[in-house]
Amino acid sequence: MLGELSSRQRTTVVVVLLGFGAAVAILFGPWELPIDELNGARIETWLRAAGFWGPLLIVLLMTAAIVASPIPSAPIALAAGAAYGHTAGTVYVVIGAELGALIAFALARFLGRDIMVKWFGEKVDLGWLGSQNALTGAVLASRLMPFVSFDLVSYAAGLSGLHFWRFALSTLAGIIPASFFLAHFGMEAVSGKPGSATWIAIGLGIVTLIPLVAIAVRERGK
Repeated sequence: MLGELSSRQRTTVVVVLLGFGAAVAILFGPWELPIDELNGARIETWLRAAGFWGPLLIVLLMTAAIVASPIPSAPIALAAGAAYGHTAGTVYVVIGAELGALIAFALARFLGRDIMVKWFGEKVDLGWLGSQNALTGAVLASRLMPFVSFDLVSYAAGLSGLHFWRFALSTLAGIIPASFFLAHFGMEAVSGKPGSATWIAIGLGIVTLIPLVAIAVRERGK
């Protein structure tokens, strides 16, 4: 079957299968991950015990959190910062979140609207239309808004006409600020000096407001 697909389609299939494999391994492996009890302290304990494999665990957990939404992503990012500091923690979180977003995008693009709606309901089809620049801006803006579903946007973008590379870049640019904030907050919480995290939270709030203000100004000008 794979021989009948184009090179791009084969790559998509491989990425999707790897993502599913990671999610299944984490969710249903012999360690029986208790999703309902998942929190920063528990994850940090796992990371300490994992030793050398800790960073890989962060990446896999973040990837699974995006592809399989029942897993909360914020505790993972907080634990990454607590265990590895804000710089390395941010890098691991960004890699995992980006990989998860790309897998979700590829799933929607490869499987199509009907299957996505069957899995997630009509909410997954946001009906995104417009130019490549408009769609890119929509993804970037959504990544800067913490109250917008990360996985839903990824699946919806896959159902749109947005180019893969544009989705990848806009997602990467949008997830770095929030990832850094959460990782830094986790590090500060461990050190007992949460002061600077407050200022970062304020800065992140301002960044979050920028796309909202831009949308409001644009709508008012119509």
